Amino acid sequence: MIAIAEFLLPLNPGLWLIIGAFVAILLPQSLSRWFAIIFPILLIPFLLSLNFGNHGTVSFLNYQLETFRLDALSRIFGLIFLIASALGNLYAVGDVVDKLQRCAALTYAGGALAAVFAGDMITLFIFFEIAAVASVFLIWARRTQKAFSAGMRYLIVQIGAGVILLTGLLVHFSATGSIDFNKIGLHAPGGILIILAFGIKAAFPLFHNWLQDAYPEATISGTVILSGFTTKLAIYALARSYPGTDLLIWIGAIMTAFPIFYAVIENDLRRVLAYSLNNQLGFMVVGIGIGTEMALNGTISHAFCHILYKALLFMSMGAVLLRTGTCNGSDLGGLFKTMPWSTSFCIIGAASISGFPLFSGFISKSMILTAVSAEGYWGVWLVLLFASAGVFHHSGIKIPYFAFFAHDSGLRPKEAPWTMLLAMFIAAVLCVGIGVYPAPLYAMLPYVVEYQPYTAYHVINQLQLLMFSALAFTVLMLTKIYPPELHSTNLDTDWFYRRGIKSLIVWGAQNTIAFNKFCYGIASKSVSELIDNVKQLSAEPGILSRTPALGSSVAWISALLLIILLLILY
Repeated sequence: MIAIAEFLLPLNPGLWLIIGAFVAILLPQSLSRWFAIIFPILLIPFLLSLNFGNHGTVSFLNYQLETFRLDALSRIFGLIFLIASALGNLYAVGDVVDKLQRCAALTYAGGALAAVFAGDMITLFIFFEIAAVASVFLIWARRTQKAFSAGMRYLIVQIGAGVILLTGLLVHFSATGSIDFNKIGLHAPGGILIILAFGIKAAFPLFHNWLQDAYPEATISGTVILSGFTTKLAIYALARSYPGTDLLIWIGAIMTAFPIFYAVIENDLRRVLAYSLNNQLGFMVVGIGIGTEMALNGTISHAFCHILYKALLFMSMGAVLLRTGTCNGSDLGGLFKTMPWSTSFCIIGAASISGFPLFSGFISKSMILTAVSAEGYWGVWLVLLFASAGVFHHSGIKIPYFAFFAHDSGLRPKEAPWTMLLAMFIAAVLCVGIGVYPAPLYAMLPYVVEYQPYTAYHVINQLQLLMFSALAFTVLMLTKIYPPELHSTNLDTDWFYRRGIKSLIVWGAQNTIAFNKFCYGIASKSVSELIDNVKQLSAEPGILSRTPALGSSVAWISALLLIILLLILY
């Protein structure tokens, strides 16, 4: 028994969640629901009780895999992943969730959690892919044709990124002989392939649309769970392996800006949130690119806060979808009358993502902005200011306004189930608590925090930015310049594979058929003419119809035998 305990205690917490996923299948439905909530919570004190260091190794093909490395960076990501798993499964109690979906949710969270604690690249790759495969079932669980198609596209992208990651790891290992997962950098062997793989999973520009395509097609609770892990795991991997990479500053700046324009014209409010997720990831990527202690602290704290307020916003929109059957802004409005709690929680999430003082987004986003300005990247700083105003515009105002206020749609749905409200309440309390008193979060960050968010300059600057953004929204609405909410499917880079490649394939098929018909016509005509000519030669008085003289035949045979003899001799 002592030997078993010594083996189990240092086991990677992610593996515990994966084991728990299969336990959840075996339990009765009522117990399975609460087991999926309580089990991640029980792992939190276990994680916090451990000292930093290597807590688990496994021998594999003459290599020592570091399966459980605990340091400040992995601990804070592990903690928020466990909180997100518990909140997501609590929220799912109010949704219609079968055991398979619950198993997928725990396996997905477990894979991401195990990857965070990986000290080597082999372990990282294995659990990255376990998380990718498990997550697709949260999309397919909706059981619609759109969900199946989006899930297939999502799976192709995730597995494709995995193949690129594996290729990069093999190149890196063959050149260096090391499988350690630490700082890599662009100039290391395989470094470009590895950052490309992480970039796809972090939704870099041109590789981002799997996020907007797949997340809104998942189940109500599945979208909440998806929002917390894949992209944040990629952010963790980038922070671990590519801090201070200048290229990431410019990639992140683009990420913060371009989703704003798509979010403004998008009608599906869950897709709006998916675009704002992309926007917020850009702030984190910029912080990693800056690479200073303040920038990395800002990135990590922003990832922590983002998981909470983004989950809260997806929860509120999920409640709307559950009760009304739609998340289209054109079909909603006036829901605050019968869904006051969901409205309140949505506003708290909107204030957090917008960076209002006393809410969580303010104490993390402002740290990144300060780090950017401290390094003299004023152009990037201006882009981030524009992006901050933009996210308030489409997530801080558009989401609660069109869902709960705006025109009265006449819908009078019931409030969300109490378990959903409880999950939203806990997330909202954390958003406000961290915003009001950020010291506990700051204390867990990898580097000592000397930053003070609540200075007159920071507060006044942020409030001015938010007020001007609100004024712009009001003017656009009153002048009717703001794009109307329409039933439509907006495509950006996914046009290339949803329309462009499809059109190319259809064009190629049509031209191939036409070419085949052309070739068949020529061949058929040639063969017909040949047959007609042979018939003419064979018919009277054609050459082939004549009986040749015996002497001529003997002469031709003799000539042929002579040629054969000469060929044999020489």
